[in-house]
Amino acid sequence: MSGSGRLLHELSTAELLAVLEAADDDALQAAHAAAAPTARVVDAVVRCWPRGGRLIYVGAGTSGRIGALDAAECAPTFGVDEARVRAVIAGGARALTHAVEGAEDSEEAGREAIEELDVGAADVVVALSASGATPFTCAALEEAMRRGATGAAITCSAGSRLAAAARIAVVVAVGREVIDGSTRMKAGTAQKLVCNAISTAAFIRLGRVWGEHMVAVRTSSDKLRLRATAILQKLADCDDEEAAGALLAEAGNDLPTALLMARSGVARPAAQRYLERAHGDVHRALALALAGDGLAS
Repeated sequence: MSGSGRLLHELSTAELLAVLEAADDDALQAAHAAAAPTARVVDAVVRCWPRGGRLIYVGAGTSGRIGALDAAECAPTFGVDEARVRAVIAGGARALTHAVEGAEDSEEAGREAIEELDVGAADVVVALSASGATPFTCAALEEAMRRGATGAAITCSAGSRLAAAARIAVVVAVGREVIDGSTRMKAGTAQKLVCNAISTAAFIRLGRVWGEHMVAVRTSSDKLRLRATAILQKLADCDDEEAAGALLAEAGNDLPTALLMARSGVARPAAQRYLERAHGDVHRALALALAGDGLAS
């Protein structure tokens, strides 16, 4: 039923889009209203990272695919090891593109997924479920919490099992869906917004961004190498594209290494050591290099 009292199938295309746009606004407002607990999840990731911890998303169906999408984007965007931002989805890899009926109902599979990853106290496990009742997801989060991980929930139900199990509950109260029960819509949009916020804010704080630039972006294609060269030109005050490209090549096509070499004057091996000591935080690594604490030798 639309706001006009007419059924959805009675509306024109323009009227339908207006209804959907209003629903998108609901999802956006719900995500914004959950900023405080979202910030707590970000801070947990920032704390765990220098300890070798991981960010692990868990979910089933749409929620699982949303977590998997965010995890997949972290490595190319922020230059992080793929093993340190993971996604678990009920039904395994096939469930990313196909409905795997019944997979979400297995609590045992949820616990086993966490066991297989050897989740521990340094990890942050973010469980996504619109209803907060999905057995696979709830059991996975409970097992992660039992193992000492920081457990967070992204759910639309404040009183749910998932929210109760989590140390941090991010509740996105989106209200009724336009199509009843279709949580790929408002619930999915709100969950994606929260995941965007968690990973983006966390890796900005972990030194993978300089201003608005992705200074840890991977250079696995010609397009990305050109982007890295342009970023290096700007941040290293280098007007010569050819010289910037040569420096990037000298740094092994690794933008953080090249940036440290350009701004501190250290050689590639020292730049790499500073970055390793700073856990990939470009700003901290540069501060160490400029302080000259002996790693450059």
